[in-house]
Amino acid sequence: MKITAIGADISKNDVSCSKALTENIEKNLYKLNELGASKAALTNITGDDVVVSAFVEDDLLEVVNEGIVNILKDCAENLGDLSGISKVESEAGEGISYAEASFREGFYPDAIILGFDTYGGEPFVADVANSAIKAAKGMDNLTDVSDLIEAKTKEIPGVGFVSSETDDPVVVATVENIESVGVIASAMIGAALGNKNTYLVERGTTCNVLPGSVIFSATALMNGNVIDLAVPFQNKTRILR
Repeated sequence: MKITAIGADISKNDVSCSKALTENIEKNLYKLNELGASKAALTNITGDDVVVSAFVEDDLLEVVNEGIVNILKDCAENLGDLSGISKVESEAGEGISYAEASFREGFYPDAIILGFDTYGGEPFVADVANSAIKAAKGMDNLTDVSDLIEAKTKEIPGVGFVSSETDDPVVVATVENIESVGVIASAMIGAALGNKNTYLVERGTTCNVLPGSVIFSATALMNGNVIDLAVPFQNKTRILR
């Protein structure tokens, strides 16, 4: 089994996602369950980017990925990143972001999802995302984490190709022990925040930062429930006096 996550800018503006857009996506998630996904959710809303994530058996990955993209197309206020998808590698453009990670058989599936947004496609966002990926690797009770972000054309199973111009990455990690979700997520969040001009935001926050910055949201998908990790992380990092 895997978690698959697809992020896209399909908003009608460059800084936020409307309530109508997010509600419309959530109303259509049942279609992924009909395709065989065991859990599906709108996990991240970051600036003008949304991330739809699903738990899926390996042999249904392509079908569910295609289903996610179809939902995004049906709900889009603006085709945005969807227009960069191509079945032909040489014709791919700036498109949707993709991440996947495997669950270990016999363990209950819990996952961490980070969704990033840039206002002007700031290139250092890849370094920010990769910091979080590297922080997760090797930690106790981590099963898997998505691949490092690379500046190259990428093939998304069941969907097609997107080019190296694709920004606003998505990162996913799978966790074997419920008590380790906070430990691993905190390591990933802390590593990302160590980068310049990078800010953690609550799910659904508008991109109210000076251009030249990166924002990201951090969520956990547990038993089909989406937990926004920004607030508990902020509470845990308060300095007691």
